[in-house]
Amino acid sequence: MAGTTHTVSNQPPPLTGYDVYGADRALTAAVERHLAPELLDEVGGELAALGRASGSAQLQEWGAQANENPPRLRTHDRYGHRVDEVDFHPAWHRLLGKGVSAGLTAAWGRPGGHVRRAAAFVVWTQVDAGNLCPLSMTHAAVPALRADPALAAEWEPRLMSMIYDRELRPARLKAGSLFGMGMTEKQGGSDVRAGTTLARPLDGAGEYELTGHKWFCSAPMSDGFLVLGQAPDGLTCFLVPRVLDDGSRNVFLIQRLKDKLGNRSNASAEVEFDGTWARRVGEEGRGVRTIIDMVAATRLDCVLGSAGLMRQAVAQAVHHCTYREAFGARLVDQPLMRNVLADLALESEAATTLALRLAAACDDGGEQERALLRIAVPAAKYWVTKRCTPVVVEAAECLGGNGYVEESGLPRLVRESPLNSVWEGAGNIQALDVLRALQREPQALNAYLQEVGKARGADHRLDAAIKNLLTELADLDGIEARARRLTERLALVLQGSLLVRHAPPEVSDAFCASRLATDGGTAFGTLPHTLDLKSVVNRARPLN
Repeated sequence: MAGTTHTVSNQPPPLTGYDVYGADRALTAAVERHLAPELLDEVGGELAALGRASGSAQLQEWGAQANENPPRLRTHDRYGHRVDEVDFHPAWHRLLGKGVSAGLTAAWGRPGGHVRRAAAFVVWTQVDAGNLCPLSMTHAAVPALRADPALAAEWEPRLMSMIYDRELRPARLKAGSLFGMGMTEKQGGSDVRAGTTLARPLDGAGEYELTGHKWFCSAPMSDGFLVLGQAPDGLTCFLVPRVLDDGSRNVFLIQRLKDKLGNRSNASAEVEFDGTWARRVGEEGRGVRTIIDMVAATRLDCVLGSAGLMRQAVAQAVHHCTYREAFGARLVDQPLMRNVLADLALESEAATTLALRLAAACDDGGEQERALLRIAVPAAKYWVTKRCTPVVVEAAECLGGNGYVEESGLPRLVRESPLNSVWEGAGNIQALDVLRALQREPQALNAYLQEVGKARGADHRLDAAIKNLLTELADLDGIEARARRLTERLALVLQGSLLVRHAPPEVSDAFCASRLATDGGTAFGTLPHTLDLKSVVNRARPLN
């Protein structure tokens, strides 16, 4: 029996038993905006079901279990045979199976596939971000494989399957397959052209033998991997199956799993190739060109994942402050805390709105939209992923000491928050990629300016920001050293344009005042007090 001093009061109820999708007003509005009307009932039902599952106590517990019990490497079996397998907690397999069945690898074969998958990605991130890695790699491998129609015909149905088959066996015998990726090497990092993995041609057409070391191999338990290696005519993309058609294991020597800051439920490995069989994807010497569409898709997933992390952090903070009282009033009703929450909610909504707009461009597939993606994806990847960590840390602070305790879930979000900024090219790589697009592909800038110009005249602060951006773009002096500043402004102006067109007035007004004008401070919670901050916070509340 609890003692009289153990009565618990002034604590919020757990944020469970709710629809993660339906409670996210920015996300639901974006889906309705970007999907064809005839798809809304079907997709809305799917996303609502996923949202209810994601908000359930059961799945939230699975996410916690998967992170508390990280994967373990098993190099040999009991008899001394080399097996190179990664063992996962059962919760991991349950979550990964749920993600596959929810269509997170099936975007390329469904109408409105990228928008419906993007929304699901944002929702599913809020359960466990770790299992999104193999889902993202599998999704992103499809456009790269299309460089070889025969390979695409063989592998696409497996990768877009909505059945999770965890067994290591020949892919032709499986109901569905997952893919990983290995580009980074010890000496190169993002400079993939410096890779030293060697590819020796074999007698079979398109067949090679690989020898080398990959410093980071994502999702090493997968059925296949896209990797880069140096062939006789230069850097080339290869498909490495985990199990060969005859049932034997390919040479895929897992040296160790990385001990990471976050993303702990997921395995990242160092692997050795030593006579490893591989199939060429695309032409010799065009490895970067072949794999670049995969990189673009995973970069967009970085934006989506960061948007999901921010949304969950903001939802937890607003929920806590709605129930918690201090100094005679609920925290959410106190002016300074309301300012902090509104500022966080703005960042979250801007990220979600931008991410779904980019997903819609992927569905469109037209020349104009492809040009927009060329500049908007690296800009969004740079900015949204960098905003994720300060948002999540500030949200944890809203919970006070409770936010520093593992049981709150916020420390897991904090550890996860820097990942997407590092993965698939850190900040400088994205900023330099934006410069390349500006300098070599004028159609990309034209598409961007046409997009932001759709809001011209609707807000004087946005108009001024567009004008200032054009001035910066016209000045080429020291352009590389200014690449981060320029990329940040490109992202902010695009977010502002989208919010002015699509968000409620109180949201777009606060965003333009604080992000495009000079009415906001550096820290969160420095919005002008004259704004309608109560409405902004109410919009972000996960439960009413």
